[in-house]
Amino acid sequence: MTLADELSNPTPAKLQVQNVSKIYHGARQTVHALQDINLQVAEGEFVCLLGASGCGKSTLLNLIAGLESPTSGAILADGQPVTGPGRQRMVMFQEHALFPWLDVISNVLFGLNLKPGLSDDDRKQLAMFYLKLVGLENFAHANIHELSGGMKQRVALARALAPNPRVLLMDEPFAALDAMTREQLYADLQDIQQKRCKTVVFVTHNVREAVCLGDRVLLFSPRPGRIQAEYVVKLPRQRDINDVAVAQIASAITTELKKHSSHSLA
Repeated sequence: MTLADELSNPTPAKLQVQNVSKIYHGARQTVHALQDINLQVAEGEFVCLLGASGCGKSTLLNLIAGLESPTSGAILADGQPVTGPGRQRMVMFQEHALFPWLDVISNVLFGLNLKPGLSDDDRKQLAMFYLKLVGLENFAHANIHELSGGMKQRVALARALAPNPRVLLMDEPFAALDAMTREQLYADLQDIQQKRCKTVVFVTHNVREAVCLGDRVLLFSPRPGRIQAEYVVKLPRQRDINDVAVAQIASAITTELKKHSSHSLA
């Protein structure tokens, strides 16, 4: 595969979650994390999993990533069973998990080192392409400790995008950032998702964040986690988290959340 192929082919994606339940058996207790989850995510769709802490949304993300296995049910990625982690499903966590001993571009290159069919020059061009996409082309050789929190998350996003995965799985990646940085990253993520046609599953407990980013918002019940409501967000992009229309939809979802949970949500 050539560099041109890498940049022009977004690779189709589709996820199916079929009757998935997850139970953890501990020494002192059994935790029923998820119960009978059914979900389909279309190619290029941005789906937000929303709910209070402990409702199983991160567990579902880990199952889709192949980091864990369901107790029952099945998960398919592009029609094939998910049996473990794979390059077509990249995960971005709340913590950036960058390698502090590598500079910025080397962190992005890390995920490309095992990708077949590309020369070293192609890999460097790809890494620079994604650093430019996240606005960090001028920091390619900076050390990680020299970056702000928001810049580190941009590097983590570039690293996740560089192998050209079919699905991007994001577990509250902006939760630890200040409000101004988060708002800029909301705009950047929407722009990147539209340019690269990625399928995104995004975990959050922030209602406005979910409405700002998602094509659909799936509301999870308290444990055992079930999808109790679905909201299709038809607002045009780009969306701003401070828009009145975003606030109105978020208010309706928050009202529904309060009926089922005593937890406070951001």
